[in-house]
Amino acid sequence: MLAGKYSTLGAMPTERTFAMIKPDGVRRGLTAEILRRIELKGYRTVGLKLYQIPRETAESHYGEHSAKPFFGELVDFITSGPVVAIALEGENAIAGWRSMMGATNPANAAPGTIRGDFATSVGENVTHGSDSPESAQRELALFFAEGELLK
Repeated sequence: MLAGKYSTLGAMPTERTFAMIKPDGVRRGLTAEILRRIELKGYRTVGLKLYQIPRETAESHYGEHSAKPFFGELVDFITSGPVVAIALEGENAIAGWRSMMGATNPANAAPGTIRGDFATSVGENVTHGSDSPESAQRELALFFAEGELLK
């Protein structure tokens, strides 16, 4: 009885988030290692696909950066090869996945994080993750059609 009463204390909410292995990660053969880390962390993969991002989708994905000088480079890079689009589910999945990725600049990413272990530059930093519940919902809808995610 006591275990049931206190089993949810401190538990974080179950969330869904969008994760991506970018073209450099796919090209370098890091997909299996990154998926292994996701599974070892305990997140559930509820959507997964190898995907060549159309330019229009990439422009929408990076829309908040459209006025910035590096926007074209972002779009060119993300459309330069296939990506692995991943829908993750788990407790505190948004912040947890971002922590697993490490800092955007690999020079600042801690060893043991994906970017700390594998990224070569700010522009080619292997992974992407939604930064908020709102962006997770928007990005999941952008990369997965209705019915493509497990219930």
